[in-house]
Amino acid sequence: MRPFGKDDLQYIQKWSNDAELRRLIGEVAPMGRAETEKWYRELLADKDRIWFVIVLKRGGRVIGEAGLLRMFRPWRNTDMTIIIGEKDAWRKGYGTEVGHLLLDYAFRRLGFHRISIGVVGFNKRALKFWESLSFKKEGVERDEYYYDNEYSDGIMMSILEDEYEKAHKLAIGKKSVVSKRASAIGLDAGSKNMQ
Repeated sequence: MRPFGKDDLQYIQKWSNDAELRRLIGEVAPMGRAETEKWYRELLADKDRIWFVIVLKRGGRVIGEAGLLRMFRPWRNTDMTIIIGEKDAWRKGYGTEVGHLLLDYAFRRLGFHRISIGVVGFNKRALKFWESLSFKKEGVERDEYYYDNEYSDGIMMSILEDEYEKAHKLAIGKKSVVSKRASAIGLDAGSKNMQ
């Protein structure tokens, strides 16, 4: 992963124009150049959001995006997102690796206590993925999402820092292997968005 830059807008535009991907992640409309540039300006201005692109080590190919959003530091809460936009990179473990890195970064580096995610109810693969990262279902927003003339529930999920520590068998106060890896790729310094 690396911090999101303006040159990465091409990927956001490409993925937002993929109807199948939009359906799975709960987006409703594609974005053109003007919309992606507006999104980027808002990203830069938003101090409660940290955004990354997911880059393969071999070849440096960008395959997705991930981030923390709606960060509310007084309550130590944030939302999280991971999107693997390149379909040939699905089911290869990249999302899981990014999930571990982001959770470690959010809990251990930024000091959050609770991380939330909203999932489109019919996206069973996504629900299974978040559960594999130890997220727990905590609520259903009935008929929350409308796409292609059909309603679907929204599933709210979260993980608390003690659940993360227990699930990942990390001793509080010790630097984990994931933390070392996060440091190695710059998740703890260097970007104005990281502070």
